[in-house]
Amino acid sequence: MQGGNETMHTLRQRQPTGNLIAWLIAALAAVFLCGFSLSTEAQAGLLNSCAGGPFSFADLAEKVSPAVVNISTTKVIKSKQGSPFGDLPFHFFGNDELLKRFFGNIPQRELKQTSLGSGFIISNDGYIVTNNHVVEQADKIKVKLANGKEYDAELKGKDPSMDLALIKISPAAKLPTVTLGDSDKMRIGDWVFAIGNPFGLDHTVTAGIVSAKGRIIGSGPYDNFIQTDASINPGNSGGPLCNLSGEVIGVNTAIVAQAQGIGFAIPINSLKEILSDLKTKGSVTRGWLGLSAQDITDDIAESLKLKEKAGALVGTVFPGEPAEKAGIKTGDVILEIDGHIIKDSHDLVRLVATLVVGKTVSVKVFRDGHEVILNLAVGERKDQQFARESQSNERLGMVVQDMTPEIAKHLNLPEPTGVIISQVKEGSAADEAGLKPQDIILQINRVKINSTKDFLAETGKGEGKGTFLLLIKRDEQTFFVTLRQEGKK
Repeated sequence: MQGGNETMHTLRQRQPTGNLIAWLIAALAAVFLCGFSLSTEAQAGLLNSCAGGPFSFADLAEKVSPAVVNISTTKVIKSKQGSPFGDLPFHFFGNDELLKRFFGNIPQRELKQTSLGSGFIISNDGYIVTNNHVVEQADKIKVKLANGKEYDAELKGKDPSMDLALIKISPAAKLPTVTLGDSDKMRIGDWVFAIGNPFGLDHTVTAGIVSAKGRIIGSGPYDNFIQTDASINPGNSGGPLCNLSGEVIGVNTAIVAQAQGIGFAIPINSLKEILSDLKTKGSVTRGWLGLSAQDITDDIAESLKLKEKAGALVGTVFPGEPAEKAGIKTGDVILEIDGHIIKDSHDLVRLVATLVVGKTVSVKVFRDGHEVILNLAVGERKDQQFARESQSNERLGMVVQDMTPEIAKHLNLPEPTGVIISQVKEGSAADEAGLKPQDIILQINRVKINSTKDFLAETGKGEGKGTFLLLIKRDEQTFFVTLRQEGKK
């Protein structure tokens, strides 16, 4: 390690100095040209960098850190009745009753499971935002402020679908707060920094850039993550991702364990959309159409004579739900809802979730070569409705859709049969088995598959590890594929 440091030091010494004045002039010109889009702190930092020193986030960190908190939770787990020989169960010895005669009924033991996370204060009376998985099922929530004071916290609202939660402490005085920014204004390549408690280390600051936006990582129906290379580690969950004005533009949530420099944050605008519900109701009310949809491929666009590959193709319309009442049919392509253009099926799900329940909205669909305008009264999405709408199986790493007459016709099938794979997650069990989008699943373990309901029923049998034998139709070929399901981590 020492040799490595010396090498770095040598490289710094070899930086050219002859053109220092020209370099400074160019750097100052860059500041002038982009100064209108940078905050005062950012401009000062860039000038500092041009002068030969490192870019500094010190002022920004001092501004935000007092409102970042450490969250620790405790969950009490009651163990099953055990034996006097450690954690070995009675049945290990082959005679439960015999052991009970000697040792009696041994009471259950309580085991405490603890976890750590981060959060940030959004109001001076003690409301704190964090991830739902940080506080989920916790029996006790402790919050430690930057000044070292600790408080018991109460869970006020949660949204498991988006992995967000709102907790509340009761401070004796007003607390420092963060400023919520506008995540839609962030651009790929913008500087960001994160503050949190990775591995329990209080108030650690890391910096990087926005690597990508709108990332879908398979965590839920509303995936829309900001990807960043600012270091995010276990314990950072729930902490803020900030821009160069010190505004929070994301909630740090997930990492790619197999890679370095790939972290994900929930856009702060997604939090703003549900914050009122979390405060007042403790849960989130979302809109519901009562249909399932899939993305438009080039082939489907050509088959349906669409001008461009956009919109969402309706697969299933659930009986008695808002979509059916409005006249939406299988095979329709949803182009717009309430004036908002629909890019794909994921965009459709996110938009519908934000619609006001009970509101009548216009829906523009493409049907039989013409655009049709329908009026739809937005319903309320329930948990069981989500189960009906979702056709994804995270353990297998693919998304399937019901076979529609239009898709069957395009694939030259005599009749709609099986379910069609619309997405395959890279590196998943489905990917390793060689499955591809537009493959048709005809059977699972010799059971005929007629719908996504059949698919979910068969793939849901058994928990943990398991192997499935799939009969696949691809083009003119039919063949079997063995797919191994791995247990959740």
